[in-house]
Amino acid sequence: MDCHIPQPRHIVIIGGGVIGITTAYYLTRHPSFNTAIHHITLLEATSVAAAASGKAGGLLGLWAYPTCIVPLSYRLHAELAAEHGGAERWGYRRLECGQLTATVKKNNLPIRPAKTRKRSSLGVAKQENSQDNNIIPPDEQTEWQKLPKQDENATSLLHESILPVDLDWINASLVREYAEMGLPGFTETAQVHPYQFTTSIAALARKGGAQIRVNAKVTNIGLNKSETAVSYVEYLDRVTGKTRTLEGVTDVVVAAGPWTGRLWPKTKVEGLRAHSVVFAADVSPYAVFTDISLPNDWVPAHRVARGEKRKHKGNVDPEIYARPGGEVYACGEPDSVIPLPETADQVECDESQCDDLISYIGTVSPVLGASSISAKQACYLPRHMRFGKESAPLIGGTSVNRLWIASGHTCWGIQNGPATGKLMSELIFEGEAKSADIAELDPRKHKV
Repeated sequence: MDCHIPQPRHIVIIGGGVIGITTAYYLTRHPSFNTAIHHITLLEATSVAAAASGKAGGLLGLWAYPTCIVPLSYRLHAELAAEHGGAERWGYRRLECGQLTATVKKNNLPIRPAKTRKRSSLGVAKQENSQDNNIIPPDEQTEWQKLPKQDENATSLLHESILPVDLDWINASLVREYAEMGLPGFTETAQVHPYQFTTSIAALARKGGAQIRVNAKVTNIGLNKSETAVSYVEYLDRVTGKTRTLEGVTDVVVAAGPWTGRLWPKTKVEGLRAHSVVFAADVSPYAVFTDISLPNDWVPAHRVARGEKRKHKGNVDPEIYARPGGEVYACGEPDSVIPLPETADQVECDESQCDDLISYIGTVSPVLGASSISAKQACYLPRHMRFGKESAPLIGGTSVNRLWIASGHTCWGIQNGPATGKLMSELIFEGEAKSADIAELDPRKHKV
């Protein structure tokens, strides 16, 4: 048989986040794709972009990681925006990026007597006006946990500068240091609105011939009798409650984000919860990484009102990204308090963490401090963990023939989605990745 004769394919993609959606899109755009003999079915347990792909920051940076796919993906974002009107459809634009260090003192904060509840020996709540009672002892406070957004290479690209004049939504009097991100052409930063991007690319994938089924929770990846190749996929139709089976499957791409490890445990991809908020504010286009020093005896107002104490000791480091359309996105620290739920629509949001984030940002940005909040939300970042340490994402084949993994992108799923999708289309239709050397991301290196 001539190996160049196109073979029928039924490709099943598991996951309706940015990785699964871009994979579907680039499969439909591959020169070898033929709707007569190739069928692409994407199965999503809830809805498109219901998890991190709809709640991420949408930052794109040439200083992101892993470096083997970042330049390709950054370029593909620009090409997608140019071809499909991304500036209008999903807020694609260049923006400035920097990091600031700020020191907030008592006289920089509004004076608010703190009312705390203190129990008497009879168990009756008493009111006291004292901020000192709200300070958690040093051995009980926790350090703010940074999101893994910048690696050492990215940090080394920062260079000192004065606070830009048009970064007028930050209180310049509090800023001790400001560093811009690198050199134009090498460390450029751009952004998209992640939900708008993912759903727009999903619409384009559908138009190109992919079938997307939502409320379809995959329960089993079936193998052939010798367990050497994929054969079928079972999923729960969450609308009818019935289990359905896709037979004659030739390829399965597991792009289920933090749920990847549950579908295929050998991947060791798990979830890390992170909270974020969206302010309703129209400000200049900057992405700002912060390092904020707060007065030791200051307590956020929402915690004061509940008779609680301050959660964090030392500095806090929220990230703030201005967006087109009168939005400002901000994300806080990750946590492992609540395990990953079964589906994205069951993710729990801890409002107190969101309120902490809002309060911390308000100390350095009067503009945002006075803005209304459009969203308080949480999602789980997909992390590829090996020996207790975060590893690079997995992109490629496995020990099972035509079972593919595309997952573990942590904070950089939106940035690296297009490259991952394009490379997966090459692996599936051509047998090798041609647009980038991704040998270091091969799942088989980890015996997946």
